[in-house]
Amino acid sequence: MLILLPPSETKRLGGTELPLDLQNLKYPSLGSKRRVLVRAVQSLAKHPDAMMSALKLGRTQSGEVERNRVLSCSPTMPAIDRYTGVVYDALDAASLTPRDREWAGRNVLVHSALFGPVGALDLLPAYRLSCDSRLPELALKKHWADAVGGVLAGSAGLLLDLRSNGYVALGPAPVRSDSLFLRVVTETSDGYTRALNHFNKKAKGDFVRALIRHGQCFDTARELLDWAPGAGFWLRPGAAGELDLVVPAPVAAVRG
Repeated sequence: MLILLPPSETKRLGGTELPLDLQNLKYPSLGSKRRVLVRAVQSLAKHPDAMMSALKLGRTQSGEVERNRVLSCSPTMPAIDRYTGVVYDALDAASLTPRDREWAGRNVLVHSALFGPVGALDLLPAYRLSCDSRLPELALKKHWADAVGGVLAGSAGLLLDLRSNGYVALGPAPVRSDSLFLRVVTETSDGYTRALNHFNKKAKGDFVRALIRHGQCFDTARELLDWAPGAGFWLRPGAAGELDLVVPAPVAAVRG
């Protein structure tokens, strides 16, 4: 079973581990793609104005350029700890037990725009690159899509895709019965189903945390659907190739 998460724009700074080692990241077959992109990002970081434009940064975010410039020699920390933001706040990696983290390391991926899909415990530096960043002469979709799609297609077992559409474009999940896109929705008082925006991130984080704490892999969507109610989630089949994680409308209205 693999759970595929989006990254976040924001990262926790610092770290205590050794500097970046691309060979030790999950899916070493992506190594050449990673090296090309790391070199391109570090090269562009030598030109701060150009990098700030490419990353769509404001004046107060100039520190992101320096982080990119030194990313190869910066301290690292596990991906699940590096990323912050709504999804990762809800996942709350700091409170996971060693056993939880071991399970996450085997079964949770984060799809980085810079490194491609990495394992939850892979060691990453702080950096800034998003799915919609524009690097000179290097289009991220063209650079990643076939290679990432290939490694995901080679995965065995249930694959649960929680990424945003921008990251799906950087490497589509395989089309098969055990590859499912998770959509967070709510039902309105008049019976309509609508997708959620900001609130969907917290729901995804809560759901993945529950899966990690459960610590068991599911082989089929049916097994996952049967487990969800007992864990406090309303999960149902959605459109073809999708599952709907339904957040009750009153909760969505209060927290959204």
